[in-house]
Amino acid sequence: MKQSRIMTLTSELVAKVQRLEPDDGPNPNIEHMNDEDFHELATQLLKNRADGPLFIFAYGSLIWKPEFESLASMPGTLKGWHRSFCIHIERWRGTKNVPGLMMALDRGGSCRGVLYQLPDDQPHEQIVRLLKREMSSKAATNKPRWMNVQAENSSHMALAFHVNRDGHLYKGGLTLEEVAWKLARAAGHWGSGAEYLFNTVTQLESLGIHDRNLWRLQKMVAEEIQGL
Repeated sequence: MKQSRIMTLTSELVAKVQRLEPDDGPNPNIEHMNDEDFHELATQLLKNRADGPLFIFAYGSLIWKPEFESLASMPGTLKGWHRSFCIHIERWRGTKNVPGLMMALDRGGSCRGVLYQLPDDQPHEQIVRLLKREMSSKAATNKPRWMNVQAENSSHMALAFHVNRDGHLYKGGLTLEEVAWKLARAAGHWGSGAEYLFNTVTQLESLGIHDRNLWRLQKMVAEEIQGL
């Protein structure tokens, strides 16, 4: 579906703040997951899955940068959760000196995204790759769980990642102004927060998914960058 709205946050503005910062590596004060931990969690998740096809619910970067192969995709709505830049990060798209924010599913509202159906022949390996991308520490702030996602004429239990409000990196309750300030300035070894937001909003709009909060946020981030 072709975009019907013109974004204020453009690729030219993103380029003004786009940079790759050196990676300081994992925080030595946090216990991180190893390969055995990831495989054990993937096994447990698959053990608890419902019968039927294996689905993943994507609401952000997994839409424009998936870590799995899919057989099919369809729009889906997750009720009781919404997109929120609510996880404090000092790696990936932020640093210790200029921390960034990662988007996650937080409680309240609803979220329109994409349901991906995964092949059934190698689900364990695909979930392990997904877990390694979305999690790092054992006391994770971003956690996987099975959630009921509504499609047009059906509903499916899908694996999705939601924020753990008890996690030490949870930063809920930030205003859009506070979020915009951080996203306009933060960057890490994966790129900038502005790039992350630009890619997410662009992809959502191309799929006919209009997130009003993200749309307001992209305009505010553009204005922040223009003022730098």
